[in-house]
Amino acid sequence: MKYHQHQREYREAMLRHVTRRDALRKMGAGMGSIGLAGMLGMGDLGAAPAASANPLAPKKPHFPAKAKRIIQLFMPGGPSQVDTFDYKPMLAKHAGERPSIVDRKTLRNTKMGLMPSPFSFKRYGECGKMVSDIFPHTAECVDDICFVHSMHTNIPEHAGGILMTNLGALQPNRPSMGSWLTYGLGADTDELPGFVAMSPVAQPRGKLANWGNSFLPGAYAGSYVNIQKMKPEAVISDLKNGSLGQADQRKQADLLASLNSLHLERLQQDQQLEASIQAMEMAFRMQFSVPDVFDLNKESQATRDLYGKSEFAKGCLIARRLVERGVRVVQLSHSISGYDIAWDTGHGNIVDGHRELAVACDQGIAALLKDLKGRGMLEDTLVLWGGEFGRAPTSEGAKGRDHDHYGYTVWMAGGGVKPGFSYGATDEFGCSAVENRMHVHDLHATILHLMGLDHEKLTYRYSGRDYRLTDVHGHVVHDLIA
Repeated sequence: MKYHQHQREYREAMLRHVTRRDALRKMGAGMGSIGLAGMLGMGDLGAAPAASANPLAPKKPHFPAKAKRIIQLFMPGGPSQVDTFDYKPMLAKHAGERPSIVDRKTLRNTKMGLMPSPFSFKRYGECGKMVSDIFPHTAECVDDICFVHSMHTNIPEHAGGILMTNLGALQPNRPSMGSWLTYGLGADTDELPGFVAMSPVAQPRGKLANWGNSFLPGAYAGSYVNIQKMKPEAVISDLKNGSLGQADQRKQADLLASLNSLHLERLQQDQQLEASIQAMEMAFRMQFSVPDVFDLNKESQATRDLYGKSEFAKGCLIARRLVERGVRVVQLSHSISGYDIAWDTGHGNIVDGHRELAVACDQGIAALLKDLKGRGMLEDTLVLWGGEFGRAPTSEGAKGRDHDHYGYTVWMAGGGVKPGFSYGATDEFGCSAVENRMHVHDLHATILHLMGLDHEKLTYRYSGRDYRLTDVHGHVVHDLIA
């Protein structure tokens, strides 16, 4: 009895000397531990993390969203707008000429004249859109597509242009658009990452930066998948535990989580440790969910035939399977063996280079749009197609074209954009945006708006200032929105 009385008197004495700072510190650590325990689902085999603690739990948008998810079909290297979706018949009429309107600063390395497109164009759909013959499958979907012909960006250099497209900045020190979206909205799955980046062969120039989280918490980084292997168990490296089964791994993960939570309580808050805990928990779940979602044999033969056999087409089908399972953002980059800016083959040979690249992706793109539409998913899935800039209407040598950041084309489908619609325009030769000019920052602001996010309110405090995807720029282009 004396022992217990002394213990009680000791605790009462300690409580009398607890400062407000100590109390807040102890309470904060305790609440953090409760949240962490919920996130890790301790004591329940494979239990889902508590929504309030899981950083990837679904979050309410700023306002009702038109799109719930996005698939970015990224074409690094600069596809030529005048050889794909921006029809310019005046190029043939003035072939070989060098009018002042195309004599722009970065196009003065060559004095070559205008070069007509080597491809034929014809009208498609009820909207009557003119499309190059290298995209016959995508052309069948023009009534579902919103074309933006007035894009422009900062510089005509691949590394900077790619970063601007994916990060909204010219340096690789900002979070990617996909990371901002998962930070703002979370995901609708706790079995897969909120953001998945894929490419069939080579990673786009800039690699990790294109799907990285930078200063955002690690849970919002994209997970890269090499789909060239196309082995469901090997698409993400070092994921499978070859020594332990699911039950033993669950026990091991729970024990490690318990130890980490004790350590985290002492540290009060440590972002790197929290990110590591979250990554380990996600890795545990992914080793069972990833092989399933990447196993295309689970699709019908008719569906696989719809998409085609190219590596990019397989990526399009995987993209649909990922968003169907709750992944918020999927980025699929087009690449060719050993070359991270595939469409840059346009320097030397537009004819062969662009045709080969289009053949590799055209059927898959169209199949993705048709498949999403058939499943009732296109209306709330935003599909974005485009590169980091375009190509000049003048020739560079006999068959090629140089870079052109003054005016180029991207397109979007589904997700609340106007279908069968063309916005903006380049000049009569397709060199520079002249009507309803739209910068990359405006595109990002509009994408966030479609996803229910105000680009000026989606901020993160870092190093003494509030950062956002659009920095201090960007305007929502409401004319694109249905």
